[in-house]
Amino acid sequence: MLSWLRTVFFTGPLVVLLTTFYGTVDLIVSFIDSSGDWQHGVARMWSRTLLLMGGVRISLSGIENIHPNGSYVFAANHLSLSDTPVVLANIPCQFRFMAKNSLFNVPFIGFHLRRGGHIPVPREDTRAAVRAVLDAGRIIRQRNISVLQFPEGSRSNGELRPFKEGAAMIAIAAGVPIVPVAIEGTRAVMPPGSLLMSPGDVRIRIGKPIPTEGLTSRERKALTLQVREQVEALLAEIHKNTV
Repeated sequence: MLSWLRTVFFTGPLVVLLTTFYGTVDLIVSFIDSSGDWQHGVARMWSRTLLLMGGVRISLSGIENIHPNGSYVFAANHLSLSDTPVVLANIPCQFRFMAKNSLFNVPFIGFHLRRGGHIPVPREDTRAAVRAVLDAGRIIRQRNISVLQFPEGSRSNGELRPFKEGAAMIAIAAGVPIVPVAIEGTRAVMPPGSLLMSPGDVRIRIGKPIPTEGLTSRERKALTLQVREQVEALLAEIHKNTV
């Protein structure tokens, strides 16, 4: 009962207040810096604040596998809404999300996604989805940034789903490495239906980049399977080390 009262009368309103504050700052900087880089910095601060408020403890490994100024396609498993602030707060690269098109139609959220340079994926239109993939590859090449996608397409129930081929297609189109990322614990700190995080441990393991130079689009399926196998292996390592 005490925990519920604290959430309703303190944590919930404070999260709304902080999100409004950071959202306003994000809006202002979007008119100063059209690249989205500053907005990414604001989003990172917002994410770290939310995790700190929620009592979420992060264990990060594999950071030595990537360079902060490198260009990659990150492919991560998807368990919870809290995956977004977790990756924003802990992956030290400038990256943009590939997100389903419907999110860009949500008031406030959609506006900030567009201003931040994130890339909508229209799932209902195959041709438009292919164009989005090619656009993502072009953005990576031109701006030397990274892209992050959840290849499962939606949040899982804890069991790793089959991966869609979009992340592999982007990496091949851009000629940059694809990096498997395993996330564990976010479903516990923010279960389905919850809008607030609760205290808990989250573990992130970043795998070794998989080169794509010289690959063609015909090899996207094999690359997708390889990435999924790597994410599955990283999750197994996390589970082994926490038993």
